[in-house]
Amino acid sequence: MRQMTGAAMAAIAVLAASAGLAGCASSTSSSASPGSGTTVSASPASCGNSAIQGELYAKGRLTVATDKPVYPPWFVNNQPASGQGYESAVAYAVAAQLGFSKSQVTWAYEPFDSSYAPGPKKFDFDINEVSYSTARAQVVTFSDSYYDVQQALVALKTSPIVAKHSPADLKTYVFGDQVGTTSLAFINSQIQPAQTPKVFETLNDVKQALQTKQIAALVTDTPTAQFISSSEIKGSVMVAQFPSTGEHYGLLFAKGNPLVSCVNKALGTLRSNGTLAKLAAKFLQVYTSVPTIKP
Repeated sequence: MRQMTGAAMAAIAVLAASAGLAGCASSTSSSASPGSGTTVSASPASCGNSAIQGELYAKGRLTVATDKPVYPPWFVNNQPASGQGYESAVAYAVAAQLGFSKSQVTWAYEPFDSSYAPGPKKFDFDINEVSYSTARAQVVTFSDSYYDVQQALVALKTSPIVAKHSPADLKTYVFGDQVGTTSLAFINSQIQPAQTPKVFETLNDVKQALQTKQIAALVTDTPTAQFISSSEIKGSVMVAQFPSTGEHYGLLFAKGNPLVSCVNKALGTLRSNGTLAKLAAKFLQVYTSVPTIKP
């Protein structure tokens, strides 16, 4: 999961303390968005294209934000508007469910760290591998999941864990991870609840520990694990991934944006009709091809 900068975390804390999370104060004009963990303003009477016009950043257009540059397999050739790559394709699939043609979708630039900062937004929603967290959800609103994040094992190819990683085997190895991460929590709660892994200040420290064999393996989200094993640590491999425990990427909205209710409806349709699964099979094979094991 991408981490928050200190400035963004501080801004969230200040807002929560000073404003008392005022966005949750009105009980007459708010409703819970299923799965988002947030409270949003009343949704439009319907989710037809004409009904949501008043909720849009720019009338007649769906404005979708992401970072610059963007990378595969989420986007292809650093071109968000191409429709190629999982997140680009998901954005256009959501747009179609809301009644927008591809030509009616406008892409905007929004740096990752500023996307979940407090304040108004210059987009309808942002799509940029942003993991839902309770801290972020205090100042922005998330949609339901469009990608369920799994945790994965990274080890050196010569390590015994590559071949021996049954639940019983996993309890015998020394793991290490970055302090304060969902991955460290996963090790503590799912893999080795009775043991203490080595804890490091930064992910770079964890990677160094793996390279110098201080630890047998590290755990991180599958996209990060794939990047580490393919591009950062020579002689390493992504051994396997674990079943998702609820961590997910969500489309990000300004706090209380009622459009999230219609987007959740769109995502529900895309999930039930198999579109999200088909897009994952098309664009995310580098992740979906990795075997899933029990912790």
